[in-house]
Amino acid sequence: MSKRVLVLGAVLGAPVLLLVVPGAVTAGYLALRTDSALPPRCQDSVQAEEARVRTDRWDPPEDLPGLGDYSEIHWQSRAKGDPCSRVPGPTDWAYQGVVELRPEDAQALAKRYEFVAYDPAVPPGYTSDRTPAHVWPALSPFLPPEPRWLTSRAYDELDTSPRWRVGYLDVERGVLLFMLDDH
Repeated sequence: MSKRVLVLGAVLGAPVLLLVVPGAVTAGYLALRTDSALPPRCQDSVQAEEARVRTDRWDPPEDLPGLGDYSEIHWQSRAKGDPCSRVPGPTDWAYQGVVELRPEDAQALAKRYEFVAYDPAVPPGYTSDRTPAHVWPALSPFLPPEPRWLTSRAYDELDTSPRWRVGYLDVERGVLLFMLDDH
């Protein structure tokens, strides 16, 4: 049987089938419909991954140069788009994290990239919504109490990564807060 006969039979037979089995149309619609009360599995998976605080070492290390052999890291990622969309193309991601540095590495980082006092009243124009005030809630417990943040445009704009980077360093407590965005 030729492909044309099969396609023609399928096209002409579909209306007859719809008349014979109207319940199948309703069932098919309900099966394909996305209900806001029952999120699709992909969305559940994305939400679970975004809520998870990771402690595995940052890879690639070029995204966060000069950290040395840090003792701890806590980080999260969030989709900037809809990774469950059926539209082809990549989804960009945002990342935030808190790194506990060795004292000598925190001092070397501050010196090498000329970190200066961060003034929350006058944030640099290039950071916009990527300031310590915008830390994701699950990462807040890993920040030091009353941090004395320093910032460095040289560190943020260092061309070692394809991601936009903003870093805030508390040298006294040996903590780096980072925010990365795909672009």
